[in-house]
Amino acid sequence: MTQVFDAEGNLIPVTALRVDVNTVVAVRELEKDGRNAVLLGLDDLKIRQKTDSGKVVHRNGAVKPYVGQFSGDVAPKRVLKEFRDFEKECAVGDSVGIELLGTCRYVDVTGNSKGKGFQGVMKRWNFGGGRKTHGSKFHREPGSTGQSTYPHHTFKNMKLPGRMGREQVTVLSLPVVQIDVEKSLLLVKGAVPGVNKGVVIVRAAVKK
Repeated sequence: MTQVFDAEGNLIPVTALRVDVNTVVAVRELEKDGRNAVLLGLDDLKIRQKTDSGKVVHRNGAVKPYVGQFSGDVAPKRVLKEFRDFEKECAVGDSVGIELLGTCRYVDVTGNSKGKGFQGVMKRWNFGGGRKTHGSKFHREPGSTGQSTYPHHTFKNMKLPGRMGREQVTVLSLPVVQIDVEKSLLLVKGAVPGVNKGVVIVRAAVKK
């Protein structure tokens, strides 16, 4: 994240997103596949291998079932995502970049939120906790989780301690502040889910 200033001098907190060039891996057709969609791939899939001399080299590599969905002109990609009802007409092997977002004023950004590990109910569910005074034996515990005699078990979906974060999150209707085509940068107002240098999906806003 960073900040920019508009023409009136107002400070705007923005997130800088680098929109890399995506490659069209496959085109789904309604008659053949039951849907109209485009499968986009990002980043060539590479593995580290050691040669007989001990030198580490990078080579394209993947299991055969994964490679089978790529044509001969398209190298195996690390990230694949299917977009339904793709507006632009394209064929296998075409490149899609930041030019698609040139007319968008608002975008939706989807990504995996930061993982926070195993957390208690106060951090995970915003419980208030117990008294902090001397003599109190209830501070950060979840408290009662169910009845004793009947039904004598804890129901599902109770708010209890557990793993927090690392879930798919979509932030809707983020205003587009600036588009730098030369550097392939997209500046959107506000924060987006995920870690630095993580992969996110940017598409035109659904509600705006």
